[in-house]
Amino acid sequence: MYQSKIRTLTLACLTAFVLSVVAACDSSSGGGSSSGKGAADPTVAATVNGKKIMMSEVDRLLNSQAGGQQSQLSQLELAQARLQVLNGLIQQEVLFQRAEKEKFLPTEDDVNQAIATLKQQGNLTEDEYLRRLQERGQTEQGIREEVRRQVALEKLQGKYAANVGTIRDKEVEDFYEANKAQFVNRRGVSLAAIVIDPRDNGAQDDAKSPTEATVKANNVYDQIKGGADFATVARARSEDQTNVNGGDLGFLPEEQMQQTGFPPELIQRFFGMSVGDITQPIPTPDGRLTIFKLQTKRLENENLTRENPAVRDDIKRTLIERRQSLLNTVMITVAMNEADIVNNLARGVLDNPGDLSGIRPANANGAQPDASPAASASPATATASPTATASPAATTAGQ
Repeated sequence: MYQSKIRTLTLACLTAFVLSVVAACDSSSGGGSSSGKGAADPTVAATVNGKKIMMSEVDRLLNSQAGGQQSQLSQLELAQARLQVLNGLIQQEVLFQRAEKEKFLPTEDDVNQAIATLKQQGNLTEDEYLRRLQERGQTEQGIREEVRRQVALEKLQGKYAANVGTIRDKEVEDFYEANKAQFVNRRGVSLAAIVIDPRDNGAQDDAKSPTEATVKANNVYDQIKGGADFATVARARSEDQTNVNGGDLGFLPEEQMQQTGFPPELIQRFFGMSVGDITQPIPTPDGRLTIFKLQTKRLENENLTRENPAVRDDIKRTLIERRQSLLNTVMITVAMNEADIVNNLARGVLDNPGDLSGIRPANANGAQPDASPAASASPATATASPTATASPAATTAGQ
């Protein structure tokens, strides 16, 4: 439905780099040596240059990602998920040790600033932040360690990102010629919205029933029609996290509105409005009421030439990002190859492929075991696997 376009801010900003770096890496944990054929400690999932990653940490992260539903997986599915989670933790530990070796560890002030940014982007007070930690069974110290690792990886990535070189004019021209269809200003509109939710959601000026929502929406509509500034009212009264941006939804191409579920008649209505017009409260299938403001509109597609400065800047950004992505992949490959990695969990599967019962987490009932000190940092890197999700540091504010 089209409400899905109304963006939700979360605390995922610091995990973005970790996600992109790990996703770029091959999902295998290859590289390094795996010396030693003796019986492995069953509580240790793997070691990275002698640093232990505990089975309890693998299980804790798997439980978090699976929402306590891992007991419903088959033994084969569970074995795959557990090995993928461990691969992510191995990759993260390798990168963190690399950052430590190259002296990119953050200061306490760096960590404090990063956490303050997370709170600000999540629009959380200190009490709300602590409540989210408690709800997820996390501690402030655990989050600080998680953030410390993420910032260290950002610093490591920044070293290589700064050396991508200069984009030549010929590269820009070649890219444009090969991708002309991309350089079009699409027909569409810029919108802002004020959302009234009839559910008791703890939002500012909260409407707690359909009747209250209707009364509030009509009151807001009359307030704006009476001359009140739309953005100011949105910040004060909208029950959606876009209120921090004055309800701004950005520019929405017509195709995007269609794909995200805007009714065809509403899309056509937008194109028939004048800039600055607002709609009456419009109900959505989930029971919410939305007042839209048309901020700008473009009635026709506009082809852009390569001489357009915005086009050239966009191409340069794209080419720089591609170079950075390549450097990230190479950095991870080199770090993994140089590390001494012993994957006990994978070795156990290889030694006894006919019996995967040992792969089932010890705490399949949903309990979260204590994280190991060696692998207590952000599990965001486990997102190299298809089953993985964002790190607890990110989801702390997102729920």
